[in-house]
Amino acid sequence: DIPEGVKVLKGDIWEPYELYKRFTRRDKKELVYSGFMTGTEKPSFTQKASVWLRGNFFIPDARAFWRRPSVRMLTDWLENNEIDAIISSGPPHTTHLIARDLKRKTGIPWLADFRDPWTDIDFYDQLMLTGWADRKHRKLEQSVIKEADRMLTVSWGFAEGLKKLGREDIGLVFNGFDSEDFVLPESNPLDDNFSLCHIGSLNQDRNSRLLWEVCAELVRELPEFGKRFKIRFIGATDEIAIRQLTELGLAESVERIEYMPHEQIVRQLIRSQVLLLLINDTPNVLGIMPGKMYEYMAARRPVFGVGHTNGDAARVLVQTGVGVMCDFQDRAGMKAELRRLFDGYRNGTPMFTGVTEEIVQFTRRGATQRIASVLNEIS
Repeated sequence: DIPEGVKVLKGDIWEPYELYKRFTRRDKKELVYSGFMTGTEKPSFTQKASVWLRGNFFIPDARAFWRRPSVRMLTDWLENNEIDAIISSGPPHTTHLIARDLKRKTGIPWLADFRDPWTDIDFYDQLMLTGWADRKHRKLEQSVIKEADRMLTVSWGFAEGLKKLGREDIGLVFNGFDSEDFVLPESNPLDDNFSLCHIGSLNQDRNSRLLWEVCAELVRELPEFGKRFKIRFIGATDEIAIRQLTELGLAESVERIEYMPHEQIVRQLIRSQVLLLLINDTPNVLGIMPGKMYEYMAARRPVFGVGHTNGDAARVLVQTGVGVMCDFQDRAGMKAELRRLFDGYRNGTPMFTGVTEEIVQFTRRGATQRIASVLNEIS
C-alpha cells in the first residue's frame, strides 16, 4: 500500500535461496522461511547442512548479500538528495546493517525498528552456530544497539530483552491492523460449522498436539461437536500438525489452504466462528505477539489462544476482551474453553466480547503516528 508520490528505489540483489532449493531438492516455486521449516521430525542431512550454512555463512541472515549493493546505491543517491532520517525495520536484520553503514557515512539520524529479536529469536539455537558465528552475530547486534539514534520494538517482552543487551531507551510501537482492510461487507455470513481458523505459518514450535487431542476428545464425547467441528489452516502448515490430526481421526475436519490473497483472508477471518492463535513454545515466549493477533481482533471474532498465560499476547487478549489464552499444558482449560465457545455457537449467543475503545489503539494509523513522533525527535 504505497501512496502516490512516494519514491521507491530499486537495485539488483542476490539471495542464496535458489541454491538452497537445489541442494535440498525443493520445488523452485516453494517458499522458504527464515527458520527453514522442514515439516519433518527428523530433518535430512541436506536440511541439517543447509541450516548450518545459513547460520554460519549468511550472517546475519540470508539477505546478507543485499548489504553492499544497497549501501553503494543509496550512498550515490544521497549525494544529490536530502533526507531527514533513516528507518531500518527487521528482520531481516541485514536492513539494520545497511542503515548502520549509511549512518556511519552520512551522519543522518537513524531509527532501528526491531519487529522480532535478533540473537533472542525463537530459532536462534537451532542454527547450529559455531562459536565464531555466534560471536559475529552478537557483535553486529551490539553495533546496531549502540549506534542507532533510537530503537523501537513490538512488545514489552522484546523491549526487556533489548534492555538486557545494553539499551535502555527502547520505544514500543505494536504491530496492528489496517482499518480499511476490515470494512465489513453488507453480507458476510458466519460459517455454518463450528470453525476454528488459523492463518499464517504453523511451524513445529507453534504446533500444539495437546490441543488436537482435546479436539479429538470432544469429537468422541459430543456427537454434535463431531458433526460441526472444522479446522481451517491458511498458510504454510507443518506436516507434523497434519499428521497428528490425521492420527487422531480428525482428517475429515481439516481444511488446508496453502496460499490466499490478503483480501480473501480477511473474508475468511470474519466468517470463522473462532480464530486460533498458537504461540511459539520457545524461551522468548513472553514477548511474542504475532501480527495475526491484531487482524484477529479487527475481524471481531473470538480468539482462542494457546501460549503462556503471563505473556504479552495474553495481556493484549485480556486488555481488549477479544479472547482467552490457555497455557501450553492446560488440557482442562482448553477443553472447558472450547466447550464454552461451542455452546455459544450452538445456542446462537454472541461469542465476541471485544472492547472497541481498546481495540482501536492497535490500528496501523496509530502506530504510524507514534513512529512519526519519534522521527520528529531525532531529525
